[in-house]
Order: sequence, then C-alpha cells, then structure tokens
Amino acid sequence: MRTSPGAAYDLGYHVVWCPKYRRPVLGGRVMTRLEELICAKADEHGWVHGWEIVAREVMPGHVHLFVTPHPKHSPSYVADQFTGFASPHLRAEFGHLRSRLPTLWSRSYVVSTVGAVSVETVQRYIETRYERPKGAGRA
Repeated sequence: MRTSPGAAYDLGYHVVWCPKYRRPVLGGRVMTRLEELICAKADEHGWVHGWEIVAREVMPGHVHLFVTPHPKHSPSYVADQFTGFASPHLRAEFGHLRSRLPTLWSRSYVVSTVGAVSVETVQRYIETRYERPKGAGRA
C-alpha cells in the first residue's frame, strides 16, 4: 500500500504497446535505448507522483511494462507518456525507424490494472455491505 496526501492506494498498470504494423524493429541497440528511455520517463515522475517500474520486457515486436503510477494518472496518460517520450528520441537516433515506419508506435495499446484485491473480493465486499456492523471494514 502506498500513500500520498489524501490517498492510499495499491495500483499497477500492465501496459503493452507495439511498433506500427507490429514490425520487429525493437532489437539490439534500439531495445537497449528504449529501456533507458522508459526508466528515464518513470524517474521524471519521481516519488512526487510515485511512478515505479516493477517489470519491463522489450521484445522486437512489442513492449510489456508493469508500472505503479499515482492514481490521478489514467492508464491512457501513462501509456501516452512512455510512447510519446520514446518515439522522437528513438527516431532521431536510429534512422532506419524513420525510413521504415511513418510513425514509430501503433495508436493501439492494451492496459490492465493490477492490485492486491481480486474482482471477487471487491464484489463480495460491496454485496455484503449491509451484513457488516456499522464502521467495520473501512479503508
């Protein structure tokens, strides 16, 4: 559980995104540089907004990232921050990314939320709210 002024949260996003046309262009030096850029973007948000990279895997045709952002940052904002930050740097440093692709990233991505509580637990908590004594189970 993490805290910030006015909030306590346990939130993580599993974000997956791909190069345009799912081209396998993220190997070798591009992979290494992309990993550095992902870490730099997370560090940019620092402890103030609480972005931590829990896990990442850059594969030639897609990227998996497990990040724990502050709850005020939506999944789309988090995905856009990483892709929008990395694209101009990678395209400037690696000319073949400009010549082979009109844009580096596909506009699509997949995000799933990750937390310590299952869907079943939350559903049971809500459904049994009148069965608990008043004040019990407050967060």
